[in-house]
Amino acid sequence: MKWFSEVSTGSDALEVCIDQVSAQVGEPTLLVAFVSPDLASQAPDRLVKAFPSATILGCSAAGVIGGGRELEDGSIVSLTAASLPDVAVAPFHMTMGRLPSLDSPPEAWHALIGVEPEVQPSFLLLPDPFTFEPRVLTAGLDDAYPDAPKIGGLASGGRRPGESLLMLGSPGRVTSHRAGAVGVALYGDVAMDTVVAQGCRPVGAPMVITRSARNHIKELDGRPVIDTLESLFMSLSDHDQQLFRRSPMLGLAMEGGRRPLRPGDFLIRNIQGISRRNGAMAIGAIAADGMVVQFHIRDADTSTRDLTELLSRHRRRPDFETPSGGLLFSCLGRGENLYGTTGHDSAIITDGLGPVPLGGFFCSGEIGPVHGRTFLHGYTSALGLFRPRGWS
Repeated sequence: MKWFSEVSTGSDALEVCIDQVSAQVGEPTLLVAFVSPDLASQAPDRLVKAFPSATILGCSAAGVIGGGRELEDGSIVSLTAASLPDVAVAPFHMTMGRLPSLDSPPEAWHALIGVEPEVQPSFLLLPDPFTFEPRVLTAGLDDAYPDAPKIGGLASGGRRPGESLLMLGSPGRVTSHRAGAVGVALYGDVAMDTVVAQGCRPVGAPMVITRSARNHIKELDGRPVIDTLESLFMSLSDHDQQLFRRSPMLGLAMEGGRRPLRPGDFLIRNIQGISRRNGAMAIGAIAADGMVVQFHIRDADTSTRDLTELLSRHRRRPDFETPSGGLLFSCLGRGENLYGTTGHDSAIITDGLGPVPLGGFFCSGEIGPVHGRTFLHGYTSALGLFRPRGWS
């Protein structure tokens, strides 16, 4: 198994990346391409001509990652190529109208994807943010393939429906799509590990939702949520008060109880609004009585520590193997916007795991697992790490 990633900028960026991939990998099994909107329309034909035996997956992107660099403006291209002996790659394109209902049996999803769960697939997913609801896809895939890791990001190459371009190709043929979602299932001698860094720090103490309605929370630990928020805010330092004003978040504990909770134990969701008239706080998720929650804040230092700790924890796993390659799906709100410098997350991953060939892009939403279920995230870096599965 061999992975290679390259980025380039300028009008000839596509050709530069193609030449580098050809020199380093030759004819890849899988080619993952992220291309700025001004170069996207020419990418499918050029890529299939250069790599006729590859399965091609990609989309237009507002920023790209590869070769240890992160490029966030201009004419930019990232190509990540993998030579994968004894690995099958099953590409698929879907629209909302083609999806089975969430009440459908798993076999309906198996037929749609064309892959049985027994082969232990891993999924890469690239939905369009305007024409496709990724939560339906991830929920259906989780039910149909409960043990399969799933990771990806929402295309960021457009600001309205029809502007983003999705690329999908089997050997010798690539198609472009302006709607839906594209993806691949990988199976055989390949395993994908995941690291999902939501980049938040808890403040206050965990609490239990005691009165709620859909995405509105009215009481926490039996107290009106407004009173709880005011008490929490007054207990924070001046620095944390500023952060809480700018980016208040709520973490939903993925496992119940008041045991000590660590970063990664929460699903982080935005606080969408607070109404003093009806005493409710709206969040970007469905709330339910009995849920354990904790308020969070986000800043560059917290995001750095979170990613660093999660990579360290991943490396300490007894079954850890140095990855052959990786794909990073990072939020448009990270990168230079958050850290004030380019290449931040890529550098941390290299420091934590070694010189892993790493490609990816800056997304309009990130897809990755938290405690065994797959979610759509924001302000997150979702990392897929690939290695040979090995055969017993």
